[in-house]
Amino acid sequence: MQNQLQDYIPANALASVLKLLNQDNLLVKVKSERKTRHGDYRALPNGKHQITINSNLNRYRFLITLIHEIAHFEAYNVYGKFIKPHGIEWKRTFQHLMLPFLNPEIFPDDILPLLAKHFKNPKASSDTDVNLAFALKQFDKASDKTYIFEVPMGATFKLYNGKVFKMVKKRVKRFECVEVNTGRVYLFNPNAEIELLN
Repeated sequence: MQNQLQDYIPANALASVLKLLNQDNLLVKVKSERKTRHGDYRALPNGKHQITINSNLNRYRFLITLIHEIAHFEAYNVYGKFIKPHGIEWKRTFQHLMLPFLNPEIFPDDILPLLAKHFKNPKASSDTDVNLAFALKQFDKASDKTYIFEVPMGATFKLYNGKVFKMVKKRVKRFECVEVNTGRVYLFNPNAEIELLN
């Protein structure tokens, strides 16, 4: 486990993470990129528990995602299987588990205030916190990705799944777009990654 994780998280976080993962019935797998999620947690039918994390995440996002999923495991063990996946029990567990990692030996100074704000009331995905998501993206590998906030009004773009949209307007926090084939209206967070078509 140590050899696998040391390549994916900040070095100063490794010892604390390994303590959290010191469970006989908890397995962590690093997976290829999945477009719809950074990671997930499942209680398996055999009584074991499994966490999967995408391999393409930068080390800070990987750590946040791993602690997010460990919080699901801990909340399941303490409160049972009938709690809401991202309800108050999970939020409190996530806050408690993340607190020791919120220090400058693990995260860059410019990320810490954003993390502190986010963890006052953590959401199901850190991507919904636009400021934090953009700050974390600066540590991603260089790519030719375009973000939806860069798309001009009236332009068309494509998502990873092949669906084509037209940019309609900016709302307060999100962007309203119309799927070209169906005419259905969708709202996108500013940090959605797209392929510009025109």
